[in-house]
Amino acid sequence: MNSISPDDGVEPTTDRSAIWTARLNANIHKLDQVTPPPVEGKLTRMVGLTLEAVGCRAAIGGRCLIKGSRGHSIEAEVVGFAGDRLYLMPTGDIQGLEPESRVIPTGHTSEARVGMGLLGRVLDGAGNPLDGKGAPEVTGTMPLTGRQINPLARGPITEPLDVGVRAINSLLTVGRGQRMGLFAGSGVGKSVLLGMMTRYTSADVIVVGLIGERGREVREFVQNSLGEEGLARSVVIATPADHPPLMRMHGAMLATSIAEYFRDQGLNVLLLMDSLTRYAQAQREIALAIDEPPATKGYPPSVFAKLPQLVERAGNGDKGSGSITAFYTVLVEGDDHNDPIADAARAILDGHIVLSRELSEAGHYPAIEVDASISRVMNDIVDPEQIGLARRFKAMYSTYRANHDLINVGAYQPGSDPRVDEAVVFHPRLMSFLQQDMNVCVPQSQSIQALSELLATEEVADERVNIREGELA
Repeated sequence: MNSISPDDGVEPTTDRSAIWTARLNANIHKLDQVTPPPVEGKLTRMVGLTLEAVGCRAAIGGRCLIKGSRGHSIEAEVVGFAGDRLYLMPTGDIQGLEPESRVIPTGHTSEARVGMGLLGRVLDGAGNPLDGKGAPEVTGTMPLTGRQINPLARGPITEPLDVGVRAINSLLTVGRGQRMGLFAGSGVGKSVLLGMMTRYTSADVIVVGLIGERGREVREFVQNSLGEEGLARSVVIATPADHPPLMRMHGAMLATSIAEYFRDQGLNVLLLMDSLTRYAQAQREIALAIDEPPATKGYPPSVFAKLPQLVERAGNGDKGSGSITAFYTVLVEGDDHNDPIADAARAILDGHIVLSRELSEAGHYPAIEVDASISRVMNDIVDPEQIGLARRFKAMYSTYRANHDLINVGAYQPGSDPRVDEAVVFHPRLMSFLQQDMNVCVPQSQSIQALSELLATEEVADERVNIREGELA
């Protein structure tokens, strides 16, 4: 330290005091930047999959490491707290945990590791490889919970998306950036329809989330639905039904985060999630385990808050970026379309496609019930001629269904109602139009042309005249 003479006009003691004060403040600032070591707690209670710890602090979503006396350790995530108690959910197997196990907060939260190296890979809900190809090459991370986009900053849905399925392309046209629900009971062909869209949709990248489904389906979907060519431009996230509920939720969020990453790169992404219902059920398991009261048919309020948080992350991004067109399957339990999750999903999605068990049992695939399905953006992205054709098709389809019993038992007299007469003549052609082999792709232009030709057939017009004259065609 330089000496100060009296000629400088500053008292030496005063100068030394200022210097020491500055040094002290600098050291205090450095101490503020040091992260204090985590305070360990202990595991005091376990009910089901819920772990209860005391003696430590961690934020919601924070990761903790639980270590037993025999060296066994697992990771868990904080999902709630009450007073000085933390509620945690494990991310893996809990076998071997003991009372009084050490609970060590890591100070980290779950993140999604992203990069172009994810293409062609099959991962679990934590981003670990399931395909035996080693760790994927990643270039960065993204928050697992995503980021909110200003609704006014989102690009509008202005162009149709070709999914290769004739009934959807022509009657339920999907827009690029739209979010659609696929409503079906168990075993009516929703996975087959998803596989068709996976192979035939014109998208740059496909992200598939298999959430809470049968483990057998993972291999079948990768080999049969995607194939080598499809897998090369896809990322598959699989968290089957035997995974903990927290990992099932993470699987859905990870698939969405990866889709967001590719959208931010300016790519058009197709996100297929099977199923949104299993995601809701996983959240229900967690919420009920930490004593959240059930509200609607056993579903706690947090379930209905989590659904829009997940779904709203899809869609078009900021102007100039890419898009995420999402299809979410919704398992309609007991074929009850007023199920709480189905009802909530309809309200937050941009349309829904309903699959009919009756059509499926009759061997009609894909079993799309067109009069119960709707695309809410179709009127904005197709020309008026196609809208008119689709409305006419649906009107005849619904008219026949409404009079189906009378027609089958012979109680309907031809010529009684011109609309029913027309529906009777067209019905075989309508049903043939809706059917499509799973290995056949029908582009959008061909779908619209086929619809136009179907409703303008001269043979059908002649048959309609015969019926009006009281004759059976």
